[in-house]
Amino acid sequence: MLAAAPEPGLPDPAAVAQALASHPGVEAANARTRAAEAELRVLERGPYDYNLQTSYNRRSIRQESIYDEFEAQLTKGVRWPGKVRLDRQIGQYGLTAQKNRAEDTRHQTALMLADYWWAWLSAAGEAEVDRQSVANYQTLLSAVKRRVELRDASALEADQTMAALEAARLAAEKSSGREKVARSRLQAQFPAMTLPDHAEAIPTPHEPEGGLTHLRDLVFARSHEIAAAEATANMAEASAERARADRIADPQVGVRVFSDKGGIERGAGLIVIMPFGNGRRSALADQAGANAAAAGADLQAVRRSLQETADSDLAGAQAALHAWERADASRRAQEAALAKVRRGFQAGALDLSELLLTERQTQDAARAESIARADAHAAITRLRIDSHHLWIGDDED
Repeated sequence: MLAAAPEPGLPDPAAVAQALASHPGVEAANARTRAAEAELRVLERGPYDYNLQTSYNRRSIRQESIYDEFEAQLTKGVRWPGKVRLDRQIGQYGLTAQKNRAEDTRHQTALMLADYWWAWLSAAGEAEVDRQSVANYQTLLSAVKRRVELRDASALEADQTMAALEAARLAAEKSSGREKVARSRLQAQFPAMTLPDHAEAIPTPHEPEGGLTHLRDLVFARSHEIAAAEATANMAEASAERARADRIADPQVGVRVFSDKGGIERGAGLIVIMPFGNGRRSALADQAGANAAAAGADLQAVRRSLQETADSDLAGAQAALHAWERADASRRAQEAALAKVRRGFQAGALDLSELLLTERQTQDAARAESIARADAHAAITRLRIDSHHLWIGDDED
């Protein structure tokens, strides 16, 4: 179920629901589900129509008279009872498979939305780091210029500071451009979702309630991809059984009425038409049996793939969280070092080159922490979506 209020760092659930529902991939999958529902009705009705055949003759008999004659027969193919059951099963399995494929399409679309969302927020975080760096260098340049005026610093130091400022401005321009590109990609794929004017700050990542391992277990248990593959395998097995049953052809039965000699001769009767095979039906049965075996193997492959997805989701989320913790510790240590170097520079104990180096190292640490924070959120979001704990329901466990 969707949460009533948006979580920090994530878009509004109602906006997500609208964006997913209106995505062309989801709409196409829903249309295919309606087609599968119609296919079930087709299979329940069967492949045979009523066939009406009529003829009219005007016959002249020498030395007798001219007679109006007609004949009509109505026939229809009839499935053997076991085939009716199998056709219904095939349709039901097909509908079940398509419903799960539609849900999986929505799932994959949710993953795409999450990837685009965190790409935007990550780029915005980098841009904010670079803007702050520009502001820091501007402040430093003002201080250095003041020292130059007081003959406490050389013009070379002002030039060095200006060069660092221009490099920071270049980095800011590039990161701002990446932010705009990421936002435009998100908006292009999900135009139904209204985006804020500015990306919000990425909050501190944390392990979801219940733990990452619990979510990993739900990835496999709640997979629509596995459910679709199981239904497809069952449909293929039912189709193979249907093909084996079809080695005995269905008869056509009907009635015939006729009138000859202007009605002097009249009659009615039953018609039974029984086709006989020539080896084609056995070949079709063998083909269907091989397809069923292939579908069973495909199911095993899907299960292995989903286990891989679940395990890699867990490993990725754990690694991303640990990486962010290291990046955050590095950033805090670097900021502490920068504060000391600034005090030393102001006191005249350290020269400008040491301060510029520390400023650049602090900017790099801040950028690395911002990226790691977004990566941790993206990895956790992927695990939550794959476990159906976010945006696509089933989060009651």
